Amino acid sequence: MPAADDLCLSVILLATGRDASHAGSGHVVWARRNLHLLLSVFLLAAWGVVLLAFRLYWMGNKPPNFSNSDNPAADSPSLLTRTLTFLYLPAVNAWLLLCPDTLSFDWSMDALPLVRSLADPRNLHTAAFYAALLVLGWSGLGLPFRPVPPARGKESNGKVHHPAVTNGKPATNGHGHHGSDQEHGSSESEHPPGLENGTKKPAQPPGASLPTTENVLVFSLGLMVVPFLPATNLFFYVGFVVAERVLYIPSMGFCLLVAVAMRALYVRLRRRSCKSLVLYLAAALVLLFGIKTVLRNQDWQNEEMLYRSGITVNPAKAWGNLGNVLKNQGKMAEAERAYRNALYYRRNMADMLYNLGLLLQENNKFSEALHYYKLAIGSRPTLASAYLNTGIILMNQGRGEEAKRTFLTCADIPDENLKDPHAHKSSVTSCLYNLGKLLHEQGHQEEALSVFKEAIQKMPKQFAPQSLYNMMGEAYMRLNKLAEAEHWYRESLRAKPDHIPAHLTYGKLLAMTGQKAEAERYFLKAIQLDPTKGNCYMHYGKAPPALLLPFTCRGRAPEARGVSPPHSALLMGHTPDPLGCYGNISITAPGRRPDSPLDDRRGVSAIVLLHRAALRRGTAQHSTAQHSTAQHSTAQHSVA
Repeated sequence: MPAADDLCLSVILLATGRDASHAGSGHVVWARRNLHLLLSVFLLAAWGVVLLAFRLYWMGNKPPNFSNSDNPAADSPSLLTRTLTFLYLPAVNAWLLLCPDTLSFDWSMDALPLVRSLADPRNLHTAAFYAALLVLGWSGLGLPFRPVPPARGKESNGKVHHPAVTNGKPATNGHGHHGSDQEHGSSESEHPPGLENGTKKPAQPPGASLPTTENVLVFSLGLMVVPFLPATNLFFYVGFVVAERVLYIPSMGFCLLVAVAMRALYVRLRRRSCKSLVLYLAAALVLLFGIKTVLRNQDWQNEEMLYRSGITVNPAKAWGNLGNVLKNQGKMAEAERAYRNALYYRRNMADMLYNLGLLLQENNKFSEALHYYKLAIGSRPTLASAYLNTGIILMNQGRGEEAKRTFLTCADIPDENLKDPHAHKSSVTSCLYNLGKLLHEQGHQEEALSVFKEAIQKMPKQFAPQSLYNMMGEAYMRLNKLAEAEHWYRESLRAKPDHIPAHLTYGKLLAMTGQKAEAERYFLKAIQLDPTKGNCYMHYGKAPPALLLPFTCRGRAPEARGVSPPHSALLMGHTPDPLGCYGNISITAPGRRPDSPLDDRRGVSAIVLLHRAALRRGTAQHSTAQHSTAQHSTAQHSVA
């Protein structure tokens, strides 16, 4: 395609500041030699732009959201600080490629201090890096510094004779051929094709020649620079300072660059000892990088080793994530120390304040946990999970009005510009759930239903709604709207078929409406799901007497086992207890052997006594206990 090549050639000459009609032959030769190379680099850059555009499209044409600690330079109000720091970061990445002695899983926060002034010595590193990059690029492209005059042959007898050239090189030991035309013709006849200086050279198939050193140099530089451009903060701010993962593709270009440099050095050296030294240096380089790879892979064997390896580079984040790992391993004391170490290096980390508060809450240190939750809210006012757990602690301490205000504040937090909007929506939904539960316990059923409906509207897809639906059924049941209550109980069981509280509350509703067989089925299902849970037996025991489970008397005498007096008479106290088995009454749960005692024997006896007292008073008290466990955020936050 000569026309296309000529067009591209003209474009390249114009791009270098030369008119195609007035360009010297040196520029033309340079442009023709690098035509395909420059086209390849252009296609590589164009493909990178296309991929970047697709990524922006899938992100909603908006840059990613990240916290200020992820990229401190982007949050700096000083233009000089941002400029100097962003210019310095590529030099840091280049040094990691050249000498990866210090590596870390994360380089955010204060791992790399900002370059705030021109007097900072790190600016020398920046200048050296860009100077080396410019020299390499100029050498690879082979840009002529000045126009090269057209080659002139030597005149002899009024004729112009050009030096004989073979494969772009002088044909005879570097000396020009100045013979006459006849001599030139005889010379050609003496050396058939394929011979150079009388030596036969092997024929090479078309396209089998290796690329020139300059072309490989430019390709390696393109492989290093082009994939790294989106991470330079040049087009938009990114959510990291240095990230080793973005060096994967540039490292291929760097390895190619090192190989080209060593090959060029090996070719230029004349002495055999120097050539051997280059080979030894190459082998040593491969060995050292291999050892570093093996050592670094050991750090990646598990999370604990990885986070411990990053303590020297980024102590705040490393200690914080290490605390999460230790907590998951059950090492609570070590986890608490790790959290406090993280806060020592960076006191305003909301995630660490929250995680420490959560650990203290799980260890029943509620006052101290409340203190750290409030500090987390002060550090990040949009941390909904901290509001949630604060409200739960206040509610359990009987501080209902404070808990209400906390839940309402959480519900009003917008979900825009958040790192994890799904987790935020889940915490807001849980806040509304607990607020409705609090109103339900205070007897404000209409307000509770309004809050529950708002929670359903804000509920994200990943939220487990069974407890919320069950509470709506409880509220409707208090309002004596049994049809609506039954609907929400069924919705709760549809969301989670093994949800025990929904089985119990729905069983009570069925018992109240006279559907005794259905009620018994749901009670028995609840007991079958968790035979050791005394709550199931308590609510079954408060059902009408016809639904009570058969009791098995476990007396002191072996022959007393299996005696099952009429449970209603036993509970009313009309049946004597000659074997002394009343105090040892146990419930034979479905799927359990009659001689297999339950874990909580005293609780079962208390249930029986409670029911007998209720029957003597002639009342069937309805349970007002909250069956749905108060949902609170127990997920620890990784330091992102």
